[in-house]
Amino acid sequence: MTTDGAKFPKVKGAHRRDETTLRLGGIGDNWHMSWAADDSQVVALCDGYGWPGTRRRSYNSRLYRITGSPPQVGFEDVPGYPELTSERGTPGGFSRYYGFGTLAHDGRIYQFLSTPNVPFDQPDPRFIGAKLIYSADDGATWRNQDGSSPVVWEPWESRSKQNMAFFDESQEAFGLLTILQMGRNYEHNTDGFVYVYATNGNTDGTMNELVMFRARKDRVLDRGGYEYFAGTRDGGARWTPDIDARGVVCSFPRGWVNTTTHPYAWHPSVVYNQPLGVYLMANWGMGCAADGRWFGKPSYLGFWVSRNPWGPWEQIHEETAWTPCDDPGARAYQPQIAPKWIAPDGKSFWLVWTDFQEGTDVTGTRQAAAGSTGEDASDEEIRHRLPAPRPYYAFNMQRVDVAVG
Repeated sequence: MTTDGAKFPKVKGAHRRDETTLRLGGIGDNWHMSWAADDSQVVALCDGYGWPGTRRRSYNSRLYRITGSPPQVGFEDVPGYPELTSERGTPGGFSRYYGFGTLAHDGRIYQFLSTPNVPFDQPDPRFIGAKLIYSADDGATWRNQDGSSPVVWEPWESRSKQNMAFFDESQEAFGLLTILQMGRNYEHNTDGFVYVYATNGNTDGTMNELVMFRARKDRVLDRGGYEYFAGTRDGGARWTPDIDARGVVCSFPRGWVNTTTHPYAWHPSVVYNQPLGVYLMANWGMGCAADGRWFGKPSYLGFWVSRNPWGPWEQIHEETAWTPCDDPGARAYQPQIAPKWIAPDGKSFWLVWTDFQEGTDVTGTRQAAAGSTGEDASDEEIRHRLPAPRPYYAFNMQRVDVAVG
């Protein structure tokens, strides 16, 4: 789908407003969001405990609802979401699946959960696949991609092309997925397609390449119906059913992909800014130490705009040291544009992120958290059970103003 740029002002830049920063608590990261028909946003949490007042366990992935708008924001559990904890000794424990690409549409919720090749405590872990699950009743019950229930968290040795949406593709592409967000209940979509973006691999040179596919809204569960972006022709996109014939949608600067832990960078957030008629993308690169470790320095942050989901993309903002609130210790990552919180005139939006920096307060137990916690456990109490205090490993947000001409 294409928007007519002549009808809209040109977007020239973006400015983060540090003075608007809100630290809304909770413990977790990544925060992929989708704006549902009931006006809530569903939000995916990874590796965390959620918020006080919700059920609190060490979750690998969990889904919540966000109500309200800044600064009055609330968080509620989605109790029907299938249990997926990070607790050793429990069914599915350490069977890693990360809920990233999420879409709420017409009472359905779809979610792609990325999975690595091996447990993270083994050599050379990398995201090489994604499992697709869905709910047909707004989150009350959930099914596997083939419609079977309950949701199965396949163990390492059982993952395959037969039970994953993507698995061990060429270059290990489509391991980290993001779904384009297009307004409340996907209402701003006019061509009937769902668009999904992904990194093109796990190396510096492929992870910084963006690829994509599309699926008709009634065929999201059918991998056989996916069409992959294969370049442009006469101003429009070319699409192919052959994943190996895919083209690159956008390339990002090299030098921002870590080589230790698991490679993790350039996983975007893309929304349609309807008032301005542009697709808006936030993306980030890992601040690597000299030896390739992750979070060795502040991350890279950029914003891009396009009149089409597939580009061409124009960069309007760049930071080679992303330090919210001018905090030199910031290790911000995974920026997410909240699809509901775009201003009516399109000239501002709210950006959500997590910060991996360690705090200076080491008075807690510093022992690894395990087992369930009481319903009344505070964030501070839980943080002191983690291996190191991370005060902003949480739902952080600030307003970003958009300059137009």
